[in-house]
Amino acid sequence: MSDSLRFLVTGGAGFIGSAVARHLIESTRHRVCVLDKLTYAGNLANLAPIASDPRFSFERADICDAGAVNRIYDSFRPDIVMHLAAESHVDRSIDGPAPFIQTNIVGTYVLLEAARRYWNSLGEARGSFRFHHISTDEVFGSLESEGLFLETSPYQPRSPYSASKASADHLVRAWHHTFGLPVVLSNCSNNYGPYHFPEKLIPLVILNALEGKPIPVYGNGKNVRDWLYVEDHARALVLIAQSGMAGESYNVGGWNEKSNIDVVRGICALIDDMAPDAAIGPRDRLIHFVTDRPGHDHRYAIDAGKIERELGWKPVETFASGLRKTVRWYLNNRDWWEPIRSGAYAGERLGQVRGP
Repeated sequence: MSDSLRFLVTGGAGFIGSAVARHLIESTRHRVCVLDKLTYAGNLANLAPIASDPRFSFERADICDAGAVNRIYDSFRPDIVMHLAAESHVDRSIDGPAPFIQTNIVGTYVLLEAARRYWNSLGEARGSFRFHHISTDEVFGSLESEGLFLETSPYQPRSPYSASKASADHLVRAWHHTFGLPVVLSNCSNNYGPYHFPEKLIPLVILNALEGKPIPVYGNGKNVRDWLYVEDHARALVLIAQSGMAGESYNVGGWNEKSNIDVVRGICALIDDMAPDAAIGPRDRLIHFVTDRPGHDHRYAIDAGKIERELGWKPVETFASGLRKTVRWYLNNRDWWEPIRSGAYAGERLGQVRGP
């Protein structure tokens, strides 16, 4: 592909999407247009490091709005669409599934139809277009103590969130097989790193530990996740978008399986080391176990061998190095997270099933 391409990044003001946009502007010669609705988790501050670059542009729009999506396709004329726009928090999908169905399923359909129309209009240039759909390992369900998710693992989603992402995955594959749309897919393990909205485990624990607030751990804390540093993931996604084989999917993981309780205790130790506070004392004293999330999957673990063998990608960060960088970032960037904690999300418990 050309040295200079045009990337349309949906959900590019979110956590992973903004990491992709920053990587593209800071480390390549490509042009980037971010399309984002700016819901509670979309934050223009995530894009501040690249906002003034002439190769960057921003469009505030809803991916369910076909008129807006078609207009952006026609005006920006992307070579590659990287589709990251999604409702993504399992707990919120338990509280209210409707936005997950609308954004993750209907929104993906709208983007695919707009992509198909635009791709067909390219004529002889159709071969340079690619639609990259970014998904999650949660579509595969839950693992016991052994085994890894492969690209060929059967789909067994168990939450409204994962079911909506599984539906979107199936739509993308259908548009490839039925209409010939050149697509690639990727499914990732749990991401962590800078600019992570504090409803998720790692940033929530960092901020509660820093402020001396109780640190909730679901169930017995023994649920296991594979952790992937977000900047490693961004590199993988751009590589897949440019070099992945049309119609194929690629699992992206960090080879970092950790139980939730071990992650929480590790963060507490780092905060004690980097920001000791005699009034708070050892942060692990703040840990308390709470009623588990309904239908909480026991273990996720990704086999990232395919992307390593075929595309040459490997994660740079270990979990220890990535977690230290992440904690340091939150300590140094209060101006990013303090407005969120005082407004959009103060750390309240989400995802509890209540009676009718």
